[in-house]
Amino acid sequence: MELCIQRRFLLLEAAGRRLANTHRSPTPPVPTRNPEPNARTPVQRRPHAAAMLSPSASGGESSPSAPQVEARRIVVTHRLPLHAEPNPAAPYGFDFSIDADALPHQLSRGLTGPVVFVGALPSAAASIPPSEELAAELLARFSCSPVFLDPGHHKDFYDGFCKHYLWPMLHYLLPHTPSSSGGGGRSFDAELYRSYLTAITKFADRVFELLSPDEDHVFIHDYHLWALPTILRHKSPRVRMCFFLHSPFPTSELFRAIPIREELLRALLNADLVGFHTYDYARHFLSACTRLLGVSSHTRRGYIGIDYFGRSVVVKILSIGVDMGQLREVLSLPETAAKAKEIATKFAGRQVLLGVDDIDLFKGIDLKLTAMERLLESRPDLRGEVVLVQINNPARSPGRDIDTVRAEVHAMRDRINVRFGLPGYEPIVMIDDPLTMHEKLAFYTSADICIVTAVRDGLNRTPYIYTVCRQEGPIASGVAGAPRESAIVLSEFVGCSPSLSGAVRVNPWNVDDVAEGMSSALRLNQHDRQMRQEKHYSYVITHDIAYWGRSLEQDLQRASKDHASMNILSVGLAMNFRIVVLGPNFQKLSPGHIDPSYHRTGNRLILLDYDGTVVMPQGMITRHPDQELIGVLNELCSDPKNTVFVVSGRRKDELAQWLAPCERLGICAEHGYFTRWSRDSPWESPNLMVDFEWKNIVEPIMKHYSEVTDGSYIEAKETALVWHYEDADLDFGSCQSKELQDHLLNVLAKEPVSVKRGHQIVEVKSQEVGKGTAVLNLIETMVARGSIPDFILCIGDDGSDEDMFEAITASSSKSAFLESAEIFACTVGNKPSQAKYYLEDPTDVLKMLKGLTDSKVQQPLGGGSQLHVSSEDPFE
Repeated sequence: MELCIQRRFLLLEAAGRRLANTHRSPTPPVPTRNPEPNARTPVQRRPHAAAMLSPSASGGESSPSAPQVEARRIVVTHRLPLHAEPNPAAPYGFDFSIDADALPHQLSRGLTGPVVFVGALPSAAASIPPSEELAAELLARFSCSPVFLDPGHHKDFYDGFCKHYLWPMLHYLLPHTPSSSGGGGRSFDAELYRSYLTAITKFADRVFELLSPDEDHVFIHDYHLWALPTILRHKSPRVRMCFFLHSPFPTSELFRAIPIREELLRALLNADLVGFHTYDYARHFLSACTRLLGVSSHTRRGYIGIDYFGRSVVVKILSIGVDMGQLREVLSLPETAAKAKEIATKFAGRQVLLGVDDIDLFKGIDLKLTAMERLLESRPDLRGEVVLVQINNPARSPGRDIDTVRAEVHAMRDRINVRFGLPGYEPIVMIDDPLTMHEKLAFYTSADICIVTAVRDGLNRTPYIYTVCRQEGPIASGVAGAPRESAIVLSEFVGCSPSLSGAVRVNPWNVDDVAEGMSSALRLNQHDRQMRQEKHYSYVITHDIAYWGRSLEQDLQRASKDHASMNILSVGLAMNFRIVVLGPNFQKLSPGHIDPSYHRTGNRLILLDYDGTVVMPQGMITRHPDQELIGVLNELCSDPKNTVFVVSGRRKDELAQWLAPCERLGICAEHGYFTRWSRDSPWESPNLMVDFEWKNIVEPIMKHYSEVTDGSYIEAKETALVWHYEDADLDFGSCQSKELQDHLLNVLAKEPVSVKRGHQIVEVKSQEVGKGTAVLNLIETMVARGSIPDFILCIGDDGSDEDMFEAITASSSKSAFLESAEIFACTVGNKPSQAKYYLEDPTDVLKMLKGLTDSKVQQPLGGGSQLHVSSEDPFE
């Protein structure tokens, strides 16, 4: 055991020395990979994150004794980019080497600084038991840090949950029965989901072990690791993290059928940057966030952002490109030229249509073959003239659905070949055997037309690879300067479709449309093919995978630039975890803050908003207070030192009825336009010359929007009109509210009113009316009566309450009461606010108020001011 540990530390020490030597170079290059195909630039393992000072404790700076190590890019994928060749003589039974063809390896192109890969071992080596010695060796030799999953656990994680539940759902395949799996999808299984989360936790543990959160950038790839942002954010709240989804994101209507839909959405929102291949996928994600979480998005300077608990999550749209260096290297091989010449000779005199697809339900191979059959039916002149070469990539995961697809396409091939074949001619050539990279590129180079008919696909670079091969591959004719031309028939449901404007786009579900697309491509003249090829090639070489990586990294740096200085709070349990970003002086209102001030003051003013502050924001029509709230309000009012007011936008009759049991409670209704000091006192209104003629303009407009927006309604107040849309479709209601606000601002430009959008409302009220004005009027009245407040507690939850906070904290208004008054402005819901304090929800508010009446008198230490430190650790 000691020998194993010693060997591990020797490997790490050697890796550290090599990296340190690199840093001491006078002009150090920062390679993302070693030029040798089987080695990686070694990187130094960081101190465990738990052993490092948090930014809040260290002021965002590293410990003086900590080694200065270059920021790294941690690329997290399902599998590591490694080859594992069995070798009984090797220490672990396998010889490992870098797989330069692996997608994770390509995904690191363009990233600056040392790259570390995190993922499961190759499938051939999956049976290796967990070994930290092996982990240290792979990290030192290849910059690969393995996640050890035993075969049974990996099967539940990958085959069970990822491939047979989540992947079909993302591709629009709903399981209609609990046992449906023959079609590729199965119903949600809570046990498999727990197994999935256990596996993801192991990925998070491995990343966290490597991570320096202030420097390193984490890039998480694809749906297999969907839950990782939440679990990793819980372990390292300041981690700089990107998640890129390489599969489609379905419409919100389908996504809402997933039982864990909120957990999946929150997982992506726990990243700093979320990437998609197309705007359609991003649009579906944004719609799901709005409909299921009530989270809205915005655009600013070309960037799409989502405001999420004080953070702005950036949404990026960029289709992934090809690895030009790798393609050029393989295309230049003599064996590639020889294979291309062989293919050209075999199909001489015929036009070759090429399809390269994985065997799965969504690649549309059967639709492609059916379209080929339809083409040969409609154009007999093409019999013997065209050949469809279909290369079937090996399946990534076994299953009855894969076997069914393979059997079906083989049967279709045989039927079509029997029907339209001639001596020495088969219209469909199907290749199931695995091909080497150079063999596959030779087919790309030799094909006249590339056909992609996937019915739903995210990461599909087949047309990109085809374009490069047609431009830079060996010329079959051997004639120098021969024109480069191509034609692409492309499904409109593929991620790369928006980038290839010269392709013949087809609806793969419409077989006649695909057949016509094939026919159109075959009819293209040489000039058209050249023009399309030039256009596509220009895009592909300028948007290769290195460009994609650089762009992703730059946007992640922009999205996470303030992480080191953020004041954050950790909230929620398990997959509902999230962080809340607070202002520099924003803190939770704890008993340690408020109790001493409450008990040492003698004239207190307590101002409470109603909806969302002392009652839960549910059931917009009626929100009767419960007996516990009535009891707490009466207890507060019973103290002669207290003046307690509910300040609300609600109508006075509603509030008077609901709060009737509170005899000594004051009420400010309709944002303070109506005030009464107790249950038996009369309602008062300010001496304002308020003109309400604007209502005659607003009411017909709001009525029109209510008629055309199902689920919306108008609330008429004496001083305001409010259009509610909480029962309408959230997307449509939000759009209509913006349109209504713009409409009202236009027609009311010369009227003395304010038009504001709030939480699922649009409100129009007189400019003279507001909670801030009401609060100042209350204080002036108290001062006039000789009751000068020396303690003010003000609690609210929305934009209208910000007026109260400003009124009691702004220096210009403090002439109305003593400068020495102890002020506690508190917002509910952890949002950016003018308030200094916050509470989580109305339950927290009620608990705090109850604590004021129950707590014992606390005297200040030393008779002076105190520094109150919250007992809550935001990272626990």
